Amino acid sequence: MVLRIKKKRKYFGTRSWGVGNIKHARGAGSRGGVGKGGRKHKMSHLLVYERESLERKGFVSRNTKKLEIISLSQVSKRLDTLQGEKPVLELKGFKVLGGGKLLKPAVLKAQSFSASAEAKIKEAGGEAVRL
Repeated sequence: MVLRIKKKRKYFGTRSWGVGNIKHARGAGSRGGVGKGGRKHKMSHLLVYERESLERKGFVSRNTKKLEIISLSQVSKRLDTLQGEKPVLELKGFKVLGGGKLLKPAVLKAQSFSASAEAKIKEAGGEAVRL
C-alpha cells in the first residue's frame, strides 16, 4: 500500500505551495470553501443541516440591557427601612415579579412589572409606576 503524502508536508520548503505564482494565492478566492460566503457549492448542506441560517432577517442589537428581577417579598424588606405613610421606592433597571406579598401600601417605580405583581400592589393599596 502506497502512503500518500499530505499536501502540507509535500510543499514544505517551497515558496508557491503548488499554486503557481504566489500572487495567484492571495485573497478569498483562493480559499475556496471556507466559511459561509459563496454558498453556491454548499447549498445542499445548508438546506439540510443549517436551514435556519438562511431564513434569518433583520438586525439584533447587542446593546440590549437585561433587567434585574426582584420579587415583592424583597421589595417589602426594602420598604421596612423607609418612613412615611405611602413611601416611594424607585427601582431603576428592575422588573418586579409577583413572588410574596407587599406588606404595606407604597408607590413603586420600576422599569416593568409582571401582571401578578401589579395586581398584588393594587390589592395592598399601592401604585405601580413604570419608569
